[in-house]
Amino acid sequence: MKRTFTIKYISTTVLCLLFHTILGFGQQPDFDFSKDLLLVQFDYKTDIDDLHTAAGLATLLSHPDYKDLNYFAIAGTYGIQKGLYVPPNELMKLAFKQNWTDAHQNWETSVKLITNKACKIIDQGGAIWIAEAGQSDFTSDWVKNLAKNNPTLNIKEKIHVVQHSNWNESVTEPSNLEYVRSHTDYHKIPDGNEIGNGSPGFKSIKTVDWESKLRNAHLINVWNTAIRLGNQYNGKNGRYLNKSVAEGGLDFSDLSEVCYILNLMNIENENEFFTYFKVD
Repeated sequence: MKRTFTIKYISTTVLCLLFHTILGFGQQPDFDFSKDLLLVQFDYKTDIDDLHTAAGLATLLSHPDYKDLNYFAIAGTYGIQKGLYVPPNELMKLAFKQNWTDAHQNWETSVKLITNKACKIIDQGGAIWIAEAGQSDFTSDWVKNLAKNNPTLNIKEKIHVVQHSNWNESVTEPSNLEYVRSHTDYHKIPDGNEIGNGSPGFKSIKTVDWESKLRNAHLINVWNTAIRLGNQYNGKNGRYLNKSVAEGGLDFSDLSEVCYILNLMNIENENEFFTYFKVD
């Protein structure tokens, strides 16, 4: 009986390990705060959830533990989905000041900018971690550019991509998705829209009491701006209707990828997030 139990136990463990490996979720990230760069790439088309995600990222960055995090944000990194763009520039400027670029208006310029930033980080011994808050078309373009300019570079060792959404993958141009999956260190984590699946679930169906936990005037302004813009564009002119937001909730589900990169997967939901990142 003991032998049978041991065999079953080992078999279950192996199956779990294989399952997590297939998802790209088994290997824990090793972000080096001293030399790595975090890129957060927002598609802003056509769901307004990225507005809330940007506010969530600003909240994280305001915490003392992450105030020196080397990051850069990109707006407009959408794929082949149809529908109107959600204009985020007011929020991006407020949340990130000069530390972002507008790929919606200047795709090629943004590709070159990120390529140059990546080169500098890699030359200094660091790596790039990408929170794919959207599709992988932009990533494909700048990584191809990086590879072209550095033919001997081990891309898989230096470029780490994190994706949580099946839908995001489905509206990435197929050849671009295949390139990123095969050429970078690609991590697919459980969907951040759900709770209890291994990723933080940052999509609420009820009003979230965030103001009582964020007494910082700047962050309150950031969140109020994100919520106002979200309500302004949610479901308008054929854009996707985010029902959770329409009912007064929040949706910063794409921030689950940042949590994965920074080893914050123990945060279960949006209430725990605001408790964790309480800033006065």
